[in-house]
Amino acid sequence: MTLAPERGTERAAGGPAPAPLPAGFAVRASRRTRVAATDDGGLLLLGGTAGTVLRLSAAAARRLPDGPRPGLVVRDPTDARLARALLDAGMADPDLPPIPRDLAGVTVVVPVHEDAAGLATLLAALPTAVAVVVVDDASADPVRVAAVVAGRPGAVLLRHEVNAGPAAARNTGLLAVGTPVVCFCDADVVPGPGAQWLERLLGHLDDPQVGLVAPRVTALPPAHPAPEPWVAAYERARSSLDLGDLPAAVRPGGAVSYLPSACLLARTAAVADGFATAMRVAEDVDLVWRCVGAGWRARYEPAASVGHRHRTDPVAWLRRKAFYGSGAALLAARHGDAVAPAVLAPWTAATAVAVLAQRRWSAPVALGVAALTTHRLAGRVPHAVHPHRVAARLVGSGLLATAQQTAGLALRHHWPLALTACVVSRRARRALVVAAVAEGLADRHRVGATTDRVGYVAAHRLDDLAYGAGLWWGAVRARSPRALLPRWTTTRRR
Repeated sequence: MTLAPERGTERAAGGPAPAPLPAGFAVRASRRTRVAATDDGGLLLLGGTAGTVLRLSAAAARRLPDGPRPGLVVRDPTDARLARALLDAGMADPDLPPIPRDLAGVTVVVPVHEDAAGLATLLAALPTAVAVVVVDDASADPVRVAAVVAGRPGAVLLRHEVNAGPAAARNTGLLAVGTPVVCFCDADVVPGPGAQWLERLLGHLDDPQVGLVAPRVTALPPAHPAPEPWVAAYERARSSLDLGDLPAAVRPGGAVSYLPSACLLARTAAVADGFATAMRVAEDVDLVWRCVGAGWRARYEPAASVGHRHRTDPVAWLRRKAFYGSGAALLAARHGDAVAPAVLAPWTAATAVAVLAQRRWSAPVALGVAALTTHRLAGRVPHAVHPHRVAARLVGSGLLATAQQTAGLALRHHWPLALTACVVSRRARRALVVAAVAEGLADRHRVGATTDRVGYVAAHRLDDLAYGAGLWWGAVRARSPRALLPRWTTTRRR
C-alpha cells in the first residue's frame, strides 16, 4: 500500500485526565536521592531534579520504612498522593515487579530506509504477540523490504514513494495503529530474546499519568573477536543513545532530559499528534517535551534494554554527532531555554569565574562564595537536624555540576569561543588543556569505559568538537543564539 506522508502537527498532545496511582503501585527512593532528618520527626529529601529539596512531614515520613532507599506501596489515597509527589520530584522511581504482561494491545511501528537486513533481524526478535506496521520510507529496493515484511505473519507494510524522513514515516505508521499502546522501533534496533524488555516497559503504564517510556539503548556486541575500531569501542561506552544505568523521570533539565526514538513505547493517545515532520533531527526530543508539557509523565527504564548497531566509520560518526548538535537550534525555537547548554545559579557562576581567572584571589573567593552560599542555604532548611550539613551537600553537588557544565561549555558547546580565548591568553590555554584531560578522564570513569585512557579522551574530545560544530551551524542557520545561552535558576524547596 502506498501512502503520501502525513504532515504531523506540532502542538502538544492532549494531556491525561487526572487519575491517582492504583492500589499496589510501589515506589522506591532513587539512587540519586539523599535523606536527612528534621527536628519535628519528618524528612528532607535531597536530589531528584537538580537543586530540589522536598520536605516530608512526620506523618508522611512514618509511611516510609527506614533504610537507605525507603519505599512505599500505595494502599490508600494518602499513599497515592505521597507516591505521586516523590515521583514528580524525581526523588523516587517505580518499583515494578518483573511479571508477564498482555502484549496484544501493543503495535510496533518500524520506519525503514535502505536497511532490509536490519529490518529482518528486528522483526525476528519482536514477540509474536505484538502487531507490526512497517513503513518503507522510499527505499531503492522496495521488493526486498516487502519480502522481509511478508515473512512476518500479520505485519502491515506501508510505503512512501518519496523519502520524507523518520518523523513522517513514524506518523504514517501511527495512523495505522489500532491498539492503545504503540512502540516505535528503528530498523537498526535489536531487542533481546523474549518479551521481558517490552513487559518491563509496559509495567510503567500502570501509572495512568505515564505516557512515554523508553529502555536503555546499548551497542550490540562486536560480530568478530578481533579488536574493535576505536569509534566502536567509544560508542559502546558513550553512545548518545545510551542514557545510563539509573532510572529517571524524564523532563527538560532533569537528570534524564529526553528519550531517543530508536526505541520508544507510548500510549497511542499521548502521541496522537505525532512527530513534527518539519524536523529531521531532534524530533524525538520535541515529541517528549511536548507530551511532558501537556501533562504526561515520561520515564527512562534501564532495566529494559535493547541493542543498537552504532556507526563505526569515523567520518559517518562525526557527521552524525554534528547532525545531533544541529537540532538544538530547532528545539530552542520551539521550547526556549529548555535546551540551554547549562543551568547556572548566580553563586555557581561566580565560583566558576573565580576559578577560571587563575589569580591569587581565585581560591579564597571561590571558597568564600561556597561558604556564604552554604550559610544562606542552611537558613532555608531550618527544620533540618543538621541544616549546615544539608546545605553543604547541596553546595557540594552544585559545585560538581558547575565544574561539569563549565567544562562542557568550554569543550563542547562553546569551543569556538574557548579556542579564540586561547589565541590571546596563556591562562585560557592552560585552563582548556587541564579541562580537556580532567573532564575526559572523569567521564571515562563515570561511564565505566575499559578502553585506554588516551584513546577514550581523544575520542571524547572529537565527539564534543563535532557536536559543538553542529550546534553553532544550527544557530547560524536559525539566525538565533538561543541554543547557545545558559539558563539561570535557583535552589528549589517544596
